[in-house]
Amino acid sequence: MDRQGRTIRIVIADDHPIFRDGLRRLLEAESDMKVVGEACDGREAVKLATEIKPDILLLDLAMPHHTGLDALRDLSTSTGAGSVRIILLTAAAEKKQIVEALQLGARGVVLKDSATQLLLKSIHAVMSGEYWVGRDSVSNLVQYLRNLMQSSSEESKQKKFGLTPRELEIVSAVVAGYANREIAEYFKISEDTVKHHLSNIFDKLGVSTRLELALFAVNQGLPLKTIV
Repeated sequence: MDRQGRTIRIVIADDHPIFRDGLRRLLEAESDMKVVGEACDGREAVKLATEIKPDILLLDLAMPHHTGLDALRDLSTSTGAGSVRIILLTAAAEKKQIVEALQLGARGVVLKDSATQLLLKSIHAVMSGEYWVGRDSVSNLVQYLRNLMQSSSEESKQKKFGLTPRELEIVSAVVAGYANREIAEYFKISEDTVKHHLSNIFDKLGVSTRLELALFAVNQGLPLKTIV
């Protein structure tokens, strides 16, 4: 059982029947997990997620016709999937794909060559409200994205999207995890001024939350400064 004492209901979406069968056996060997559905492509995965509303959807990235990311896009605009937590399964994932998956609502990205125990850990981590990327749980997504951003190519960091130098500094502080009050103190400006800058930044970038802003900054490689 999970921490609330209930069985974790799981749907597996992968285009390889042998992989699905093996994964089902591994998961159902656990006393707190039950596979309640299987899908062979992204469209069927969306249908099952909407109809069955499992706790976890294990979604293969590279399915033909309708990929895992396609399914994520569909589910991100659907109200029928409820509180389904999505973990993307992939043989290899580029940084851009990881960021896009998180943007679209995925709670985890797990490599297919991971040990079984890591997959089980990722499921429990996601069920407890954390993110899971690669082989590690991520309790602070913004910090993770900041580290991801710092490894971006210099070429991509030239994009500014019409942001002023001060606005880029504010974005840097948000990505670093600073609250409005802390940003105001750091730059010696009023908290109202910080809110005004954030309002302008949100309008320019088309985002509405601090998490969306951090994801955008990483995905687009904004030229951010290190805030200490």
